Amino acid sequence: MLRINSLEKLVHQLSRLPGIGPKTAQRLAYQILRQPELSQSLQEALVSVREQVHLCERCFSYTDEAEICRYCADASRRDDVLCVVEEPSDIVRVDGSGVFRGRFHVLHGAISPLDSVGPDDLKIAELWQRIDRAQAAGKPIEEVILALDPDLEGDTTVLYLAKVLHERGIKATRIASGVPLGSDIDFVDDRTLGRALENRVEL
Repeated sequence: MLRINSLEKLVHQLSRLPGIGPKTAQRLAYQILRQPELSQSLQEALVSVREQVHLCERCFSYTDEAEICRYCADASRRDDVLCVVEEPSDIVRVDGSGVFRGRFHVLHGAISPLDSVGPDDLKIAELWQRIDRAQAAGKPIEEVILALDPDLEGDTTVLYLAKVLHERGIKATRIASGVPLGSDIDFVDDRTLGRALENRVEL
């Protein structure tokens, strides 16, 4: 059996991260070896994340708060507008635009039949439950903004969600011009994303 030494294991694990190829992983591994303090700090950060970070019980973003994240705990935000995103990191991008002051909901992915990812594999059932709870509490959600990536999976998810939202009598909008076709929301600058939110269109 081929034995993989510690350095090779580190390179292999780093190369599993999105956007990190074998060469970049090797450079990172050697940089960690050259800086012992970096290795210790990285280890402590990884342990801290594993032990303290969990999903927010309300929007399903990541948080190290007791139960809900800082976005859900912010009383100054509007309760009648909900922005649906694919990943927790998208919240930072949308909030950074400075335009949106409502609530968030994270799906943790998008519908992708080719990858066997359906509505039941995402936080879509939780979205409907959240909308129902708001309605029962007398604080109905008036609009749901679908801030999903403009790719095949994002479009499929938007069509599915918009159909159900229309059936429920809830206004569904999607971020509009400003976000390049085929790009990820992670790589759009704040000004462009803010313009897209301001010029969103009803579906």
